[in-house]
Order: sequence, then structure tokens, then C-alpha cells
Amino acid sequence: MWLHILILTLVTLQRVIELVIAHRNTKKIEARGGFEVGSNRWGFVVVLQVAWLAGLWYLVLAYLPVIDQPWIYAYVVLEATRGWIVAGLGSSWTTRLMVVPGESLPDEGFRSWIRYANYFVVAAEVFILPMAFGLIWYALGFGILNLMLLFWRMKSEEAALKPLREAPSPPDEPSEA
Repeated sequence: MWLHILILTLVTLQRVIELVIAHRNTKKIEARGGFEVGSNRWGFVVVLQVAWLAGLWYLVLAYLPVIDQPWIYAYVVLEATRGWIVAGLGSSWTTRLMVVPGESLPDEGFRSWIRYANYFVVAAEVFILPMAFGLIWYALGFGILNLMLLFWRMKSEEAALKPLREAPSPPDEPSEA
């Protein structure tokens, strides 16, 4: 039982720390003239994550399932990957969809391999952690809901960030008269 509580406490603590970091970074982005796009989607993300985590707490403590260590190891690898992604994005990482007019998006590090790396990690987390507790139906249910939400969010993000990914056009040459 103590291991169950430790795992869920660490995951909960991680989510709270991420919200603090995201809030701090959002303020930094706003200070650079950034603004949020698609704010109506952020609430859905929060509700899904809170429901997922609260449901895990309930089910795990109510039934004390056997912990499947390979799934826990996979989850730890995901968290290391998430840490790398958040560190790579630095003060640009936030849980909200923020745009700063005039800033471009460099395609370096993990972004040169996969554009939505953080979303893929989140999708895997939502599936893998319940699997570590043998909650297959829970993993599938929340996994599908999360994928639908992430797809909706990626479409919005792609539209908002498209101008930042396009190379600026060269200035017009002065005409000779």
C-alpha cells in the first residue's frame, strides 16, 4: 500500500510542480507580448488530467492492485523524456497555447525529430500509469479521451503557430529608375 501511495504522490506532486512552472513561464511569455490562443481548450485539459489522477487515486487505494514493474519503468522513462522536453523548451514551455508575435520557432533538439513530443509523452503517460496498476479499461478509456483532446489541441496549435514556422519573406528590392 505504501508503494501505491508513494507512486501516486510523486505523480501528483509532479503535476502540481508543472502547473507552477507553466504559470511562471506563461507570465514570462506575456511579458514579451505573448497571448493565449484557444483558451477554451485549456480547461478541458485540466479537467481530464484531474479526473484521470483522482480516479487513479480512488481505484488504486480502493483495490490495491498488484504493481506491474515493467510499466512503472516505462513510466519513469517517460518522465525523463518529459523532463528533457520541458528543459529543452525552457521558458517557452507552458500548459497553455501561447503565441508571441514576431518570434520564430527554432527546429532544434527534440523538435527536429517530432513536433508534438510533449503531447506524445502525455498520451503515453495517461495510458501507461493505469497499466502499471493493471487498470486496462481505465488506461484505454482515458487514453482515447486524451488522444481526442490532444488532436483537437494540436489542430488549434498548428493553426496558431503556422505563421511562426514560415520563413519571413525577403524585403523587396528597390527599383532602379
